[in-house]
Amino acid sequence: MRILLLEDDLILSAELSKFLEENNFEVKRVYDGNLFLSEVKQNNYELFLLDINVPKTNGLEVCEKIREEDKNTPIIMISAYGDLSDKKDAFNRLADDYLVKPFQFEELLMRMNSLIRRRSSDKNVSEKVITIEDLKINKTEQKVFRKGKEIILTVKEFQLLLLLAENPGKTFSKQQISEMVWQHNFNTNTNTVEVYINFLRKKIDKGFDVKLIHTRSGFGYFLNPQK
Repeated sequence: MRILLLEDDLILSAELSKFLEENNFEVKRVYDGNLFLSEVKQNNYELFLLDINVPKTNGLEVCEKIREEDKNTPIIMISAYGDLSDKKDAFNRLADDYLVKPFQFEELLMRMNSLIRRRSSDKNVSEKVITIEDLKINKTEQKVFRKGKEIILTVKEFQLLLLLAENPGKTFSKQQISEMVWQHNFNTNTNTVEVYINFLRKKIDKGFDVKLIHTRSGFGYFLNPQK
């Protein structure tokens, strides 16, 4: 787990880094805001720790700039400023937490772990739901919605839609669909795939301006939003 720390107090920075490394975190230390922003652009981190009163670009401005590009990576502010207005300013810039110095390292660790668990949970939930335009597919519950209205599909219709939705823009031949959805060798004498594509179009696309299921003549079928 990689942490990027913005702290210009060299002693605190070293002590905090040592504590976090003892708790299985990898810590990169930076001492001014400009270097921090440069490091963010060059490497990936799982959590940011930001002091506010640092040289060049202060921690609040750093937080705001991060959020312009990255809405998800947890940010914890660590600052000697303890007024409510200071905390409000940080949260208005979309910081996730705020800890006033001096603080117990153990408390910071608990807050970090809580944010990391929450992010992991949110990520798992998002991976279970596919969203394309106004189409939502809940893979766990096997439910499909378009513009908030549930669309009832059969098992094979759902499997066919899921295959296309998990690979938006990719064209699948009838043979590929037959093998992946029906798990049998393709029979040129059947029109099962065409029939189910038509079923899906009637349920998914009929009545909507943006069509999702398309035919690529001579090649197969794909899913992509097009008017």
